[in-house]
Amino acid sequence: MSLYAIGDLHLSFTADKPMSIYGREWENHVAKIEKNWKKRIREQDTVVLTGDHSWGRNMDECRADLDFIASLPGQKILLRGNHDMFWDAKKTCQLNDLYQGSLSFLQNNYYMYGEYALVGTKGYCYEGRDTPEQYEKLVKRELERLRISFELAVAGGFRKFIMFLHYPPTSIGEMESVFTRTAEEYGASQVVYSHCHGAARYQDSFQGEVNGIEYSLVSSDYLKFKPGLILE
Repeated sequence: MSLYAIGDLHLSFTADKPMSIYGREWENHVAKIEKNWKKRIREQDTVVLTGDHSWGRNMDECRADLDFIASLPGQKILLRGNHDMFWDAKKTCQLNDLYQGSLSFLQNNYYMYGEYALVGTKGYCYEGRDTPEQYEKLVKRELERLRISFELAVAGGFRKFIMFLHYPPTSIGEMESVFTRTAEEYGASQVVYSHCHGAARYQDSFQGEVNGIEYSLVSSDYLKFKPGLILE
């Protein structure tokens, strides 16, 4: 039994959104994902998908994408990404009910992996498009969701945590953020995130050990479309 993570599958079985326009590495990326996933992941393994699962704007458009993910081996836990328009933040419970037994959705809750609680939220970082007021509002909302996830896990008796985000935990140039400080406050051993694409963006945030926490980028193109091992 092992824990893996990968983000940004950007599936579009129904929506007309070919990823090859973003670079040669994205050509036939769905076939690469399926091949590498089936080669690496066993049914007893758990894979956390850190957002941007589908280009579908609603459930009808994303259903084939989610069904594809559900068909892959292992337990799949999905985090919300900035492009996941199908996911109404207020209706996560409905998604969990709809896909019970095949997919699990992580928001305002947590999941168990051995002695660890898997906690997380979408997160947010500054990318040059927000006013200070908008940025603060979005960060505050995501921090509240992250704390709910941690506190539910603490109430469940957990003391070991792995934290998942979609966005990087810090904005460019930051040496800390509310997300890194929260990870340190609760004693998370790892922080796993995605969202960054292209060689110029892979260093946008922390990688490796910082203040006793291991930070890992798991964007699918960064991983060459192979799920990354988080914990054995």
